[in-house]
Amino acid sequence: MPDFLLPDLGEGLEEAEIVTWHVKAGDVVKVDQVVAEVETAKAVVEVPIPFAGVVTELHASPGTTIAVGQPLITITTGTAADAEEPSGSVLIGYGTTTALPGRHQAARRAARRVPQPAQPASAPTPAPAPGRSRRVPVVSPLVRKMATDAGLDLTTITGTGPSGLVSRADVRAAITQRAAVQAPAAVQAPDAVSGIAGPGGQRIPLRGLRRATADKLTRSRREIPEATVWVDVDATGLVESRRALNAGGSQQPVSLLGLVARFALLGLRRYPELNARVEHDEILIPDHVHLGFAAQTERGLVVPVVHDAHQLTTRELSAAIAVRTAAARDGRLAPSDLAGGTFTVNNYGVFGVDGSAAIINHPEVAILGMGRIIDRPWVVDGQVTARKVCELTLAFDHRVCDGGTAGGFLRYIADCIESPVCALGDL
Repeated sequence: MPDFLLPDLGEGLEEAEIVTWHVKAGDVVKVDQVVAEVETAKAVVEVPIPFAGVVTELHASPGTTIAVGQPLITITTGTAADAEEPSGSVLIGYGTTTALPGRHQAARRAARRVPQPAQPASAPTPAPAPGRSRRVPVVSPLVRKMATDAGLDLTTITGTGPSGLVSRADVRAAITQRAAVQAPAAVQAPDAVSGIAGPGGQRIPLRGLRRATADKLTRSRREIPEATVWVDVDATGLVESRRALNAGGSQQPVSLLGLVARFALLGLRRYPELNARVEHDEILIPDHVHLGFAAQTERGLVVPVVHDAHQLTTRELSAAIAVRTAAARDGRLAPSDLAGGTFTVNNYGVFGVDGSAAIINHPEVAILGMGRIIDRPWVVDGQVTARKVCELTLAFDHRVCDGGTAGGFLRYIADCIESPVCALGDL
């Protein structure tokens, strides 16, 4: 009767919230059948089962958050072959019957939940030797940093993961418990515990995607010495070029964001510092551009990534942005679709605003934003006329470059928008 433990769904995610179950106790399941949808800090993910058999128990109800390595579902298998039938789904610790190295093999053994011999009742738990601290069961640097930032001693936290592994949820619970002890009694009133903060108020927990976004933005503000430059741009040429590219409708349409993203990729070729990241005491500049773009969804703000965007044509880039935007709004993005970005563009003009002091998407070092395009008076050849005008902003990490580089990059993008034919020289 193997327990299927919640697997590592990629990118080092350590917990997930049950969104919905596709099976119930008593159902017969096949290998690789999707049994649940879970929401991680990055996306809603379908979880396939690596076992065949009958569902015996669901270990969490929808809305419950569980840690990686905790039991998700129990399956009764009819024969040993059922439990060992090869799975085609690649999940960390599952999906193969061949020997797996390190933690993969350990996770598969854990999935079988092989009982260990019980210790005699009279055998006490060995105490740490004098002068030697207890080994903290934690493997994630993020968990260690969370505890350090909160001033918590990891040796005092009881882990709920496999073999007492301390997870982010355990650290957050310890922080909450400490706050509850230190807080005034009024904070611990029954209405606060139930989620209502008194008459006419409500407490909304930060979890899943919103918590991940909040953590990333907070870290960005805390760690990055950010500066912002901006410029007003005559986008008449941009609008006309897009119309000309899409005339006839026989090819993949080009979006305004797709054009600006293409100009940004050309600008990064000239100013590669803005495609970097800071690691310890070094500035790392990759030889590729994984382009992120901000997308608003019902679950909150997400930043899908177009990997190797520098290798795509303008039409291919526009198509990739459109496909990922639709997937984001449908909740179909995989964690890998939201990871690895090196530079981000943001069209906040869709919200009807002209400008924004955007927050850099940590660990990136810059973000380019575009406001709404509206008719404004503009001087052309000494004459005031109505033109399509928008505002561009660039927030950048002052550790990787100075205002000259940031201003040069933004001015290059502005020149391309005002006269898209200028970009032909760099294509």
